[in-house]
Amino acid sequence: MAVIVTVEIPGGTQAQYEETTALLQAEEWFPPKGFLAHAAGPDGSGGWRVVDFWDSEDDFLAFVEKARPIFDRGGGRSIRPTVQEAVNVILK
Repeated sequence: MAVIVTVEIPGGTQAQYEETTALLQAEEWFPPKGFLAHAAGPDGSGGWRVVDFWDSEDDFLAFVEKARPIFDRGGGRSIRPTVQEAVNVILK
């Protein structure tokens, strides 16, 4: 079942996001298995929000394990994603 993953990053900046994204995209395994779509932007309260769509929560968790060294570099250890079932995902 597809899932929506939302990550709130209090105090996160566009520069931090862009650096992390560039490091992830440079990995030989990117894009990871089960990845469907991604969007990110300011959260309106001085932080950053990331919303991803994945084929399953297991695919997302496997990605997190591969990406952990990159996330840890940016201090992402304290960030807790929210995972919820997606009833439908429509891609253009």
